[in-house]
Amino acid sequence: MNRPEGLPAVDERTARELRGLARVLVRSGYADHAAITAALTEAVREDAPSMDPATLVPLLIGEAVIDLNADAAGWPATTGPDRLDAVLEELERRGLVVVRYTSDHHDARQALEAAGDPKGLVFFTDTDVWHAVDFGMLELKLWHPDTANVAPGEPLLEDVLSLLNGNDLPAVFDEGRIEVTLDWQRRVTL
Repeated sequence: MNRPEGLPAVDERTARELRGLARVLVRSGYADHAAITAALTEAVREDAPSMDPATLVPLLIGEAVIDLNADAAGWPATTGPDRLDAVLEELERRGLVVVRYTSDHHDARQALEAAGDPKGLVFFTDTDVWHAVDFGMLELKLWHPDTANVAPGEPLLEDVLSLLNGNDLPAVFDEGRIEVTLDWQRRVTL
């Protein structure tokens, strides 16, 4: 991998962290160019204040996009995130509110409260996606319409687990969340 100009001027740990952030932001497939630029600009200002974000951020994004495109050339036609999208769309058809890539549970709660007669809520945060990018496991939260967490054995949970597992997305309920195993291979256009 080619190192962006200027990045060697920061310590190795900071360079690795900035690259890692660029990687998960780009590979998430949910953040647009402006959001990625803003997050990386903030990180550069905080972690590498001697660097010029206007110069470094485009290089970090470019490097992450090049790496992603190289990897994507070997991906299957239908990826884990493609199957996840199909499951989430089916859950929406069944009356659940689905909130993707939210910054926190408060936004998800607001979406649930704004919905008319929801059957429940499924959501995941930006950091859940970043974890999936790096570790191949996405945490989904599943709530009842009153914002209570689902519990083992409840029909809502069993339906969601069945739908995930039936779409080649191995999923288990553990400690109040659904853990979905998948390779995070989302095609991205920035």
